[in-house]
Amino acid sequence: MKKLLTSVAAAALLSLPLLSFAANYDIDPDHSSVGFKVRHMMVSNVTGSFEKHSGVVEINDKEIAKSKVSVTIDAASVNTNMAKRDAHLKSADFFDVAKYPTITFVSRKVAKSGKGKLKVTGDLTLHGVTRQVVLDVEGPTRESKDPWGNLRSGVVASTKINRKDFGLVYNAALETGGVAVGEEVAINLEIEMIKAKP
Repeated sequence: MKKLLTSVAAAALLSLPLLSFAANYDIDPDHSSVGFKVRHMMVSNVTGSFEKHSGVVEINDKEIAKSKVSVTIDAASVNTNMAKRDAHLKSADFFDVAKYPTITFVSRKVAKSGKGKLKVTGDLTLHGVTRQVVLDVEGPTRESKDPWGNLRSGVVASTKINRKDFGLVYNAALETGGVAVGEEVAINLEIEMIKAKP
């Protein structure tokens, strides 16, 4: 009788429609980058990155709108390849890392925007201010198995913000007109993810 009930239960499960498939991924900080670019002295761009970051991505292949992203960045890990400038960025003039040690992004909406492309809308919290931003995303790529048996996937994402919207208002006027630091900041993400094991 027990075997019969087990068989019936198994048959019932197999007859159900397939459920939406969701997979969790951890962002691999060793193979990912969080970069930014801003105008300097009205003549060129300065690029930088944040060296320490972590995050979790949930991808729902059947219902992409149910996918989720959560990222945390260590503001003190800012790196523009110039120690004096990095120290200034960490100060109260800019990121004020002593008061606001982390930058976070939490998705609120995920939508398709073309073949292999997504728009991810979420809350970016920077310098203690939360604003909604939209990331233009390419990917995720097809999974690939690394030599250690981990399944990996990747995305490329970008957006632009106005730093003044987040209370980053410091600047210096130039004798020739204009300001030393541009207001618009381009953000570029190169993200590699490792699929969480069940």
